[in-house]
Amino acid sequence: MALPESARPPQQSGALYRQTAMRRYLALAVLSALAALPLVLEALDQSFYISFVARVLIFALAATSLNFIVGFGGMVAFGHAAFFGAGAYTVAILMEAGVVSAFISWPLAVGVAALLSLGIGLASLRTRGVYFIMITLAFAQMIFYLFVSLKHWGGDDGLSLLSRSAFGGLDLKDDAVFYWLVLACLAAALFLLDRLAHARFGRVLQAIRENESRMEGLGYPVMRYKLLCFVIGAALAGLAGALLANHSQLASPNLLHWTQSGTLLVMVIVGGVGSLYGGVVGAVVLLLLEELLSGFTNHWHLVLGLILLVVVFRAPKGIAAYTHALFRRGQERE
Repeated sequence: MALPESARPPQQSGALYRQTAMRRYLALAVLSALAALPLVLEALDQSFYISFVARVLIFALAATSLNFIVGFGGMVAFGHAAFFGAGAYTVAILMEAGVVSAFISWPLAVGVAALLSLGIGLASLRTRGVYFIMITLAFAQMIFYLFVSLKHWGGDDGLSLLSRSAFGGLDLKDDAVFYWLVLACLAAALFLLDRLAHARFGRVLQAIRENESRMEGLGYPVMRYKLLCFVIGAALAGLAGALLANHSQLASPNLLHWTQSGTLLVMVIVGGVGSLYGGVVGAVVLLLLEELLSGFTNHWHLVLGLILLVVVFRAPKGIAAYTHALFRRGQERE
């Protein structure tokens, strides 16, 4: 069956090819700079910030996973924290049972989040719009209250990890080593989602986002495509949760709360819905502003809200899209 015009990949004109190559070179340059960052911080005797930047990258992965569901799948989910927290608790519970190997606990964290999303997706994807938002929120809150009530696994206090997971010969207790592993996970996730977005699956998914009724009329299994998108995004959120549990050495029920879903959604909106790097940009902007403003005033939430309002009004499609538009205008002038 031929893809509808909206789902067909654009022709690779010379200008488009040059823009794509430029974006790849830019991404490679940013990745190289981030890889060198721990060495620079250690040389400047600012090693504390290695842990902070690792946390930013973990949230960038979580926001990117949500952006795949919202931006590419067109499903505004408000219960993404359930998968984020599920990954964290899976690692913590397994470590309490004596399983310290990351090669076992991290894939299981991804698998648990994927299975959880499969069940939630089968129920919630039968609805659309605000009903879908409310159902995903309801499921996430049920899971939150479930873990709060489980006193054996920490209840309100959460579940502590005795140490970070064992990852072969790598010493994850070293913040720099852990940082590089987190960066590698984020880079691999972005590469995977980029390939998916430009493959037939991604093109069909974006066509469904634009006109679901038309794709159903053409005979595409819309439910299956949306469910697979939902599961992929949740699986990546589970990986982010596993990384965050290792970073803080704690699986907290706050990771499952609806406010965590809201924070991830704000990151996506600020960065750019539907932009591959939107989640990354949103996480960097939001967490950097939080870190900077909290050092100046106790009322930093108010200041942060005002700054975010300016960002949304100035760049309604997100910072990533706004930056890309400026870059493209600069190329056209040349």
